[in-house]
Amino acid sequence: MTRVAVVIPAYNEARTIRDIAQRALALNSWLIVIDDGSTDGTAEAVSGLPLTLLRNDGNQGKGESLRRGIRQALEEGADAIVTLDGDGQHLPEDMPRLVEAHARHRDAIVIGARLHDRQNIPLDRYLANRTANFFIGWASGQPVVDSQSGFRVYPAALLLALSACCERAAGFVFESEILIEAARMGTWIVAVPVAAIYEPRGRRSHFQPVLDIARIGRMIAWKLVSRGLDLPALFRSLRAPQPQSRDGLSGP
Repeated sequence: MTRVAVVIPAYNEARTIRDIAQRALALNSWLIVIDDGSTDGTAEAVSGLPLTLLRNDGNQGKGESLRRGIRQALEEGADAIVTLDGDGQHLPEDMPRLVEAHARHRDAIVIGARLHDRQNIPLDRYLANRTANFFIGWASGQPVVDSQSGFRVYPAALLLALSACCERAAGFVFESEILIEAARMGTWIVAVPVAAIYEPRGRRSHFQPVLDIARIGRMIAWKLVSRGLDLPALFRSLRAPQPQSRDGLSGP
């Protein structure tokens, strides 16, 4: 039986984290929440719930929070790890579909992809994501449907194999770099369509457009330059994704 751990990094998510955690627990009993130095009572908001709460000393960024939660899950024997955000942008109720995709593609990274839901995504976020998809797909050598979605399933064996390569990636760079490194090891990236949730009154994203895009862009540029731009990978990434199966998957 596959042991699945759910990892939720949370920074100042007191308004939403308890609801997200409860809904996740209703579907999977193993939940790890990482409070990334919140100052709004995020940790207190999940008090009394049957989960593992890890607390960072100060705000260390999403990448470090994910790494810490992943390490905890791997040390406790997880076979697969689901990651999702604590701000309500992902529906925990979509988890079973991603886990089912993992069961069919055990060696792949499964991403909950939102870009099919174009009408519910702010234009600037949509365009930024499409741009990121192009360059991350190029560096990966395969099409990537929603490279900026944090709603994913990772196989434990893959995370163990990648434990050293992305150890220094800061903030949001971690989620981009791990796709590239996994793809270069021969891992396929599978997309499962999920709803795009952007509440008009939701909290402002922790993503810093100038700084985080610069960090991600620098990482991708180095990956490409170190391989002489790798034009064959560009051609592979531009091929049409394989036809979707009856459950809405794209991938092998």
